[in-house]
Amino acid sequence: MKKIAVIIPAYNEAASIGHVLEALPKFVSEVFVIDNNSSDNTAEVAKAKGATVLFEKQKGYGHACLKGMEELANNPPDIVVFIDGDFSDFPEELPLLIDPILKNNKLFVLGSRVKSLREKGALTPQQIFGNALACFLMRFLYNGQFTDLGPFRAIKWSVLNGLEMQDKTYGWTVEMQLKVLKRKIPYTEVPVHYRKRIGTSKVSGTLKGTFMAGYKILSWIGTFYFSKWE
Repeated sequence: MKKIAVIIPAYNEAASIGHVLEALPKFVSEVFVIDNNSSDNTAEVAKAKGATVLFEKQKGYGHACLKGMEELANNPPDIVVFIDGDFSDFPEELPLLIDPILKNNKLFVLGSRVKSLREKGALTPQQIFGNALACFLMRFLYNGQFTDLGPFRAIKWSVLNGLEMQDKTYGWTVEMQLKVLKRKIPYTEVPVHYRKRIGTSKVSGTLKGTFMAGYKILSWIGTFYFSKWE
């Protein structure tokens, strides 16, 4: 059995993080909840459910993910799975994401939140439009085949470690996908279920968050095209 580690960035997810942890498959080797300076008892709930809790005071999705990677570097897994702490993803579908890596020689797998498996209202109109625009631009500029920027994703540790991830906030997911495309890393998508999150989104739930996420994603797609990163 391969060593599977799960990284869960979490900011004020006390109401949902327990559900996420309970639904993860039992074969997962390690689960790290990255408490991104929460003001509630997210950390206490996560610890009670058996997760290892790390603390990252610098707010930002990328900051939290990088903190998890820093910890994993001390004892690297074979595969890393990223999932949100708001219970919008279905943790029990994790095997769908790692199977192409284990069986089909893929190195990166994205869980695509397809409309047919998505609860009505789970994604806001601006999220749907932004995802579609970003994926169109990746097809046009990079010949990519992605249909989503979903947070539920699996990647081989050796590949992730070599991507030299940099983004500290809203551009983490698209940065990863752009680097996968530019390096021609074997990837695939699998359709996954998606439901309304527990609580209010810190990104799409605010005008500022929506604007900043859109700006960061489009900036990465545009500027990365002319970068020297290989």
